[in-house]
Amino acid sequence: MTTDLEFIKSRLSKPVVIIGLMGAGKTKIGALLASALEIPFVDSDQEIEKAAGLSVAEIFEKHGEGNFRDLERRVLLRLLSDDIKVIATGGGAVMNNETADLVFGNSLSIWLRADIDVLIERTGRNDKRPLLKNGDPREIFENLIKKRYPTYARATLTVDSTSAEKEVTLQKLVKTLAEHLQKTA
Repeated sequence: MTTDLEFIKSRLSKPVVIIGLMGAGKTKIGALLASALEIPFVDSDQEIEKAAGLSVAEIFEKHGEGNFRDLERRVLLRLLSDDIKVIATGGGAVMNNETADLVFGNSLSIWLRADIDVLIERTGRNDKRPLLKNGDPREIFENLIKKRYPTYARATLTVDSTSAEKEVTLQKLVKTLAEHLQKTA
């Protein structure tokens, strides 16, 4: 993996943005990737919370999803115009057409795709997911998959996030990213 990491560092010319459904591992894998590449890591939801002075759930509650998505787009615009880094987005970030064009046009995007059972297990560990508060999680995920997967498929790369250790997913991601950069060199 060290050789792949060195190659990636030598070829990476724009930010890496990790997209996918909640529970896919975007933040954990993104942080591991950034650490391995020795570049900054940013979670866009944390940046949105800093900008708003509210949690994501509070923004949804007090101002609605539309205002949240507008703030999300503005935060991502700022993050993508800075230095090379790894950015983990919220699950719905690229569902806004402007935000999707921004992400897919100005980054190397990676879709972390996970099986529905993995998503349900991971998101069931806490109650911080506004979209899962009102209804059956499996049904909610099935609807999100139908709506979001066609957009997620626009990503430059797709890497499956399984119930295996996060380091296994990181290794798959690094290998996939290195192979992509070799092909486009």
